[in-house]
Amino acid sequence: MKRSLLPLNALRAFDAAARHMSFKHAADDLSVTPAAISQQIRSLEEFLGVELFRRTNRSLVLTEAAQLSLAPLKEAFELMEQSVDILTDSKSNTHLKISVSPSFASKWLVPHIANYYERRPDAVVKIEATMQVTDFKIDDTDVCIRYGLGNYPGLFVEEIMRETVFPVCSPDLVNSEAFADCPSEILKHTLIHDDSMVEDDSAPNWTMWLKAAGLETPDGMPALHFNGNALAIEAAVAGRGIALARSVIAEEDLKSGRLVSPFGTGVPLDFKHYIVCPHDNLKNERVLDFIDWLRAETGSPQPLRDLDADDAYL
Repeated sequence: MKRSLLPLNALRAFDAAARHMSFKHAADDLSVTPAAISQQIRSLEEFLGVELFRRTNRSLVLTEAAQLSLAPLKEAFELMEQSVDILTDSKSNTHLKISVSPSFASKWLVPHIANYYERRPDAVVKIEATMQVTDFKIDDTDVCIRYGLGNYPGLFVEEIMRETVFPVCSPDLVNSEAFADCPSEILKHTLIHDDSMVEDDSAPNWTMWLKAAGLETPDGMPALHFNGNALAIEAAVAGRGIALARSVIAEEDLKSGRLVSPFGTGVPLDFKHYIVCPHDNLKNERVLDFIDWLRAETGSPQPLRDLDADDAYL
């Protein structure tokens, strides 16, 4: 008998009806109607030329041939399910969904991800650049990289990068004759602001940096506001003013010379970058491999924190 001719739906209906000895319960099991089960059984009997059930007024009785077929049929379905699991696992072992902030995605992860593909050339990575909260109970996200204070209860949390914050600007601005090489020079230029974390008093901002540099923010200074650090940095690259950059986010632009840090005054931050995921996700090889790569790429060799609580949000 050719495999393409096997009536798998009818065989599934027979298996369910034989297990429950009821067309009604089999229908509930397979989310169809009892009439559909009855029709499938009749079509299977016609296909095989064998009677499967003897119908009495109140019950079903399996024929001897049907009874003998149940064990190998059950085993066949179990083998098919195992085959599907193998195929699914094969896909999941290479697919990885990562949630990161847009700034971290564009300014750090994208420039570095080629190094991950050298390690795992078969990987299929989906990067979700978002500031939205991730609910691991609902979303299919494997791992998040979050910037904050690291307070993500109920989840595996590991610090991977610390940062300082400092002013950056276009090299053309620094090379102009009127530019003075001292922090007070900042007060002559447009300050570029990142408002993405403005509701958090502990987030880095110009007031924090100017205070650390011994300066006060005068009223009425020209300002340019963006809802992300990457956008603020791009404005600085374009010569629109001086931005307050985080060291991790500005790393590639400083290396390439698109930006310069003219004053060298960096303020350390309480905010850091963290790997965050449910504890159960650490059972997945692809997640562990990605975390190992992050540790190597960032120079963070070992876990620093592992919190325990009931929530699964960040």
